[in-house]
Amino acid sequence: MRIALATAIAAFALDDDLPPLLDALRARGHVAEAVAWDDPTVSWSRFDLVLLRSTWNYTECPAEFLAWCERVAASTRLLNPPDLVRWNTDKRYLSDLASKGVPVIPAHFLAPGDDPASFPTHAEFVVKPCIGAGSRDTQRYTAPNRAAAIAHAKRLLDAGRHVLVQPYLEAVDTAGETALLFFAGRFSHAIRKGPLLQRDGAATAALFAPEAITPREPSSAEIEVAHRALAAIPGGAPLYARVDLLPSTDGPQLLELELTEPSLFFDHAPGSAERFVAAIESTLAD
Repeated sequence: MRIALATAIAAFALDDDLPPLLDALRARGHVAEAVAWDDPTVSWSRFDLVLLRSTWNYTECPAEFLAWCERVAASTRLLNPPDLVRWNTDKRYLSDLASKGVPVIPAHFLAPGDDPASFPTHAEFVVKPCIGAGSRDTQRYTAPNRAAAIAHAKRLLDAGRHVLVQPYLEAVDTAGETALLFFAGRFSHAIRKGPLLQRDGAATAALFAPEAITPREPSSAEIEVAHRALAAIPGGAPLYARVDLLPSTDGPQLLELELTEPSLFFDHAPGSAERFVAAIESTLAD
């Protein structure tokens, strides 16, 4: 099978998942190559499968990216599929999950035209765009710096972007974040991310913020919340899903459900790239 791993021109040298995944695919006899989604010279129909991987710059041109997904899916198979990608690339999907009983960090959304000062008061909170990745345009604020947070929200709204404001869960500063990886609905492995956002700090100017990653054994409560999130996905569990959870006094809460271009952290879990390839083969055989 001929398989394209869709990355971005700017991400070729930054995606640590690409080499082990390419090796695992080729070891199973597949013809696999990394190809940039934003390279207009690529003929996507020559592939039997296009697998979304490190298309991390899509947040700069979401409409163009979604249109590209539709074109690719019309000529070959794209995973995860376009309808799911469209739903998942806008963090307003968190409202859908919350309505289905998934414990989501409380979220307040602002739309262009809304008063940027209308979000709730929190001792510490995070302001981010609804379409965003890699912590770009994301900042952590304290209540005394609410004016700066309002100005941040206003800049995003004035640019036509929807905004998400959430309380900052301080337990992450010591416990970190847990990301659970699922392939075709089955748990594969988990990692710990150290805290990313500095109090009243600046947003990253890079393609993504540097992360401190270590393997982690998830708790039974984290596994349970992750399965609840997967069960709430429209159409059921897809080929790949990453469930990002934060600790709270009320138990694990969902930060994000990554179904588009999540890092899968193969280097931190021996055998995980091979498990992913097995999930690909099983999915395509269905």
